[in-house]
Amino acid sequence: MPNNQFKRGELYSFITGMASTAVARRLQKNFKQANIDITIEQWSVLYHLWKEDGLSQQELCLRTFRDKPSITRLVDNLEKLNMVKRVASKQDRRINLIYLTEAAADLQDTTMDMANQTLNEALAGVNEADIELCKSVLVKVYENLK
Repeated sequence: MPNNQFKRGELYSFITGMASTAVARRLQKNFKQANIDITIEQWSVLYHLWKEDGLSQQELCLRTFRDKPSITRLVDNLEKLNMVKRVASKQDRRINLIYLTEAAADLQDTTMDMANQTLNEALAGVNEADIELCKSVLVKVYENLK
C-alpha cells in the first residue's frame, strides 16, 4: 500500500475522531459546571426529540447512529431522570414512542446555548470557507459509505 494512503486514513479516522472527542468532552464539562446531570449521549437523544417529539426507539437508533441496546439503555436512564416517557404506539403496540417531559423541555434552551458556545470555542479562528469545505468533504465521505 502506498505510504500516502495511510496518511489519508489517519486524516479521517484519527483527526475527525480526536476533534469529535474533544468537542464532546468540552460540552460534557460545560454541562457538569452548570450542574446539568445528563451525559452527552443522553443529550443527543434529547436533541433529536426536541427536533421531533414522539420518535420510535428505532428512529432514534437511525438518527443517533446507535444500536438498539444502546438506545434502550439511554431511554431507560432518561426515564429514570424523568426526561422522557415511553408510550405504546396506537398503530402498533410493539412500538414505543418516546416523548419529552416538561423537565426535558426546560433543559432545551440552556443546553442548546451551551452546545453553540462549545462549537464556537471549537471553531475559533477557523474561517467560514474552511468550515464549509470541511462540512462538504465529510458529507461526501458519509454519502460514499452509507
